[in-house]
Amino acid sequence: MTVAYLGLGANLGDARQTLKDAVVCLAQQHTITVLAKSSLYRTAPIDAGGDDYFNCVVKVDTTLPVRHLLALCHKIEHQFGRERPFRNAPRTLDLDILLYGDQSIDEADLIVPHPRLIERAFALVPLVEIDAALIIPLHGRADTLLAGVADQRIEKVRSHCQCPMLDALAAGNGTPAKGRCE
Repeated sequence: MTVAYLGLGANLGDARQTLKDAVVCLAQQHTITVLAKSSLYRTAPIDAGGDDYFNCVVKVDTTLPVRHLLALCHKIEHQFGRERPFRNAPRTLDLDILLYGDQSIDEADLIVPHPRLIERAFALVPLVEIDAALIIPLHGRADTLLAGVADQRIEKVRSHCQCPMLDALAAGNGTPAKGRCE
């Protein structure tokens, strides 16, 4: 099993609900256990146009090799209607592998830690919420990197979710019974 951190973002459609549904979808995979979920955050688009984004980070334990996890993320994005008409296009769902264990990967189509993780408040702030003392390979302790994104607008979204499963995930109390996300 490998602990990985995934960044989720969306700014098309009902983005808040999409992120909640995507976390449930991840939790229903038999190869993934969701260990924790950050709060939901609202942020301005960076290097893109469109509406504000909603973002969160989930900590997962997975049996999947990193390339299979990437393929699963792309499959889930597709299930949620993700299209890629151009770079940084608005999106119904974006799933990024932020960290995969303590591995450093630098390949043409996969870079871990995510290449802009420490430059983006929408990824770093929710990551620090889950684990401030987390060591980001090649960069150091996560909470010490927050000053570098302090000028970016990010606001925690107050949740009115009555879903016990998401509440348990946010509190780090485990996950519900496994099922299958279609």
